[in-house]
This record gives sequence, structure tokens and C-alpha cells, in this order.
Amino acid sequence: MIEFRGVTKRFPDGTVAVDNLDLTVDAGRITVLVGPSGCGKTTSLRMVNRMIEPSEGTITVDGRDIMSSDAAELRRGIGYVIQQAGLFPHRTILDNIATVPMLLGWSKAKARKRAAELMELVGLAPEMAKRYPSQLSGGQQQRVGVARALAADPPILLMDEPFSAVDPVVRENLQDELLRLQSELGKTILFVTHDIDEAVKLGDKVAVLRVGGVLAQYDEPGQLLARPVDDFVDNFVGRDRGYRGLGFLSSDTIPLGQLSTVAVGDPVPPQDEWVLVVDAEQHPQGWLHGAHVNGAVTVDTEHLVPGGSLYDVGSGSLRSALDAALSSPSGRGVAVDADGRVAGAITADDVLRALDDVRRDEAAA
Repeated sequence: MIEFRGVTKRFPDGTVAVDNLDLTVDAGRITVLVGPSGCGKTTSLRMVNRMIEPSEGTITVDGRDIMSSDAAELRRGIGYVIQQAGLFPHRTILDNIATVPMLLGWSKAKARKRAAELMELVGLAPEMAKRYPSQLSGGQQQRVGVARALAADPPILLMDEPFSAVDPVVRENLQDELLRLQSELGKTILFVTHDIDEAVKLGDKVAVLRVGGVLAQYDEPGQLLARPVDDFVDNFVGRDRGYRGLGFLSSDTIPLGQLSTVAVGDPVPPQDEWVLVVDAEQHPQGWLHGAHVNGAVTVDTEHLVPGGSLYDVGSGSLRSALDAALSSPSGRGVAVDADGRVAGAITADDVLRALDDVRRDEAAA
């Protein structure tokens, strides 16, 4: 557990970056610091490993004041991931990951074995071990950065906007990978971002900071979206917070409707009708409209229309259900099972009825 007690950081020019911060970072969970530029989120993070030292107050890790131990020793027990990965350009990927264990006195063989295990854990192919950072994509470099931070198995991981320098698709993949790793490893993670969507996706709890380093609200993501404490938090979270909040509501009560499907090579469906095209394993491939096939006799891939997002019935939320319905060209979202096979259809009306049910239950509680 990390605890900030009345922590202030005042720089020599008089600038107050963090002002009287009281915050408890729960062990084994992801806590996200979010806020506009100049709110002190990176300063707060860097005070934990004494890259910056507090002017006032106390920061403890598992009950121990961080100022009571050697700074270098403290940092070796805390993983640290930054925006540009910070890899050593002259070292191979394997040796980059093995850096901290070797500093801790591990043999080269043991450190490299650990590094190889971590490469697999973060989704890096073994053949990348002998490459250099310049030979990797930005997303691959960030995976190396995460692996290096985990190399000595630290209980705490500090992550300073680690995914902000990559494109949106890679960023989403890295976020999903972090959540997968956390489900396996259970680290205490303090994560900094300026992106509220990233904050509510990753955080077990989210701390919103104001400019000047003042804590505005500290809550679970669903509560933050549903009950912002004031206009600043409301405006920062965004006007579409109601839509984001659907991500924290279960879609278990939504009934699945029937969905017509055809396979490639099947006869073309009747005119003026949308049907879903599937492969031999019933995985969705796209949509087809009878009016668009230009005289074709059988279904082929040339006339497919992208199908929008898919709704996973096993882990879906009202947000994912609504997005599937709204992004589908037919207005009917595709529901899939754990193996990605078509399970049925959902509509926006189904989601809104389920939302009404949730609200009635909350009002009655």
C-alpha cells in the first residue's frame, strides 16, 4: 500500500505542484491519477520513488516512510514505466529486460532466463530477444518497458503515461494487455494519464486532480462518472459521461434475439434485407444487403459491409451492447460467445429497456 499524508511539493521558484495531498493507493489494485496539464499527477508519481522529493508531508510504502531508506535501494524495488519506454539503445531486448535483476546481483544466466519468461508474458516473440530497440515498433518498445519494470518482480509499478505515444489501436491493445497482466500478477499500480477514457478503463480507483495539485475527487470509476462532486470534475470527465457510465452496468438482463446468417457460397438473400455473413465456425465476417450484390447468385466477400463492434455476452456491459447495436449497419448488434461464435442479436431499444430496469432497481434499493 502507498499512502500520501499531507504531501506538498513546492519548487524553488515558489510553484506549488502538489498541495496537501492525502491519498491511499490500495495494494494489489490499479489507481489512476488523471487531470489537466499542471495538476501535479506526474510529480505525485515521481515522489513515490524519490525521483522528486516532497517538500512537506509523508509518503509511506507498506507503512515505511520512503525517506527512511536509500533512494537507489527504494527504486530497485519499484518498477517504473515511462512514456517513451526509456530503453538502452545499445543493448538487446533481452539485456534491456535483464538490467534490474543484474543490478541486484543476479547471474547473467538467471537474469536472461527471467527476461525470456517476461517476453512471453507481455506478448513478445522469442526471436525479438536479440534485436535492438530501434528495430521494434513503438508498441513493442512499450511492452519491453513493462517487461523490464517487472523483471525483479517488484510489488509496486509506477506508470507515467506509458501508452500516450502510440496510435489508438496499439494503445487499446496495450491497455488490454496491462489488464490481463494485472489479473495474473496483482501488482500495486499507480498510473498517470491525461485521458479520462483510459483512466476509467484501467483504474480500480481514479483520482482527479485540479491545477495546482489539489485532489478534487477520488472514487471508483463508475461512481466518478455517475456522481462528480463539482463542476470541475463534471467538465473534466466530459459531457458523454453518461455513455461512459454504461460500461459499469451489467448487460446480463438483455435478451438475445434471433439473427439470420449466411455463409460464403450460399445463395444471395432476398432484396432489401440485411443478413450476417459467417464462416464455417459461425464467426461473423460482415453484413450483406440483398440490394447491393449487383446480380450475384451466391454470397462472396466482395460485397461485405464491415459489421461494427461485437458484443461479448460473457463479459459485456451496457456500453458494449449499445455500441454493437449503434455501429452495426443493420441496427442489430452481433452478440458472440467466448469462442467468438454468433450467439444472437441485440438492439439499442433492448439496451435502453435494460437501463430502465437498472435505474428502477437502484431507486428501490
